[in-house]
Amino acid sequence: MSKAAVDELLDTFDLFDDWEERYQYIIELGDELEHLPEEHKVEANRVQGCQSMVWLVADIEPTQPRPTICLAADSDSQIVRGLIAILMKVYSHRTPEQILAFDIEGLFTKIGLKNHLSRSRSNGFFSMVNRIRLIAEAAQ
Repeated sequence: MSKAAVDELLDTFDLFDDWEERYQYIIELGDELEHLPEEHKVEANRVQGCQSMVWLVADIEPTQPRPTICLAADSDSQIVRGLIAILMKVYSHRTPEQILAFDIEGLFTKIGLKNHLSRSRSNGFFSMVNRIRLIAEAAQ
């Protein structure tokens, strides 16, 4: 996993004094996320278990020495788009082994999401994580 991407996220979240500022930053991350083309917003790409509409697609890039997984996702919810952006920073363009080894729960706790997201948003976040892990397992 890219230590630089994780360190950057942790450092940025540490800059904020309260949860409202962190929440605003997550929304800003969502604003920067590229929108998924409409042809990918189909039922087969929808992440089950999310209260909002979330679509996730993956491509296997034949990089050497190991293939990497390129992820793209989108949502109809601004805050969920921000959560997707966090997942893209730590998971996209990584090998299946890197994806499966990464402690996303630890990151989720360190940046304060565990204590500040509603149960439904937290469940949706981990539904996305589980889908990404399934993709990584299938790509091994």
